[in-house]
Amino acid sequence: MGSGWSVRDVGAGELTPDDDYVDYAKAVGEKISADPTGSRGILVCANGVGVDVVANKFNQVRSVLGISPDHVVTSREDDDTNVLSLGADFIDTETAKKMVSVWLETPFSEEERYKRRLEKIRQIDNSLN
Repeated sequence: MGSGWSVRDVGAGELTPDDDYVDYAKAVGEKISADPTGSRGILVCANGVGVDVVANKFNQVRSVLGISPDHVVTSREDDDTNVLSLGADFIDTETAKKMVSVWLETPFSEEERYKRRLEKIRQIDNSLN
């Protein structure tokens, strides 16, 4: 990508029509949960919903089902998302590339109201684990 990010692909090495997206989303969720502030994950499946649901099961993972470049920017600024889930059947390749690029480049705003809300989410995470 040339952006300075180190990439680790935990997906299938080839198309396997009967594979289960859960396995790949779990692998990403585990990695991001282990380092939620220093790492990011990107998941792609047909509609994006399944991988998004699985990723959000992991402690301190905040996955967004991206629908547009503007949407994923606000997910980073407001919610400090650390996983981007994309639905390949609903976005074209160029839009997906733009979404990934702006999502990776956008920092968390650090606004007090967003930090307060994220702390409440952390408390919920901690009460469930």
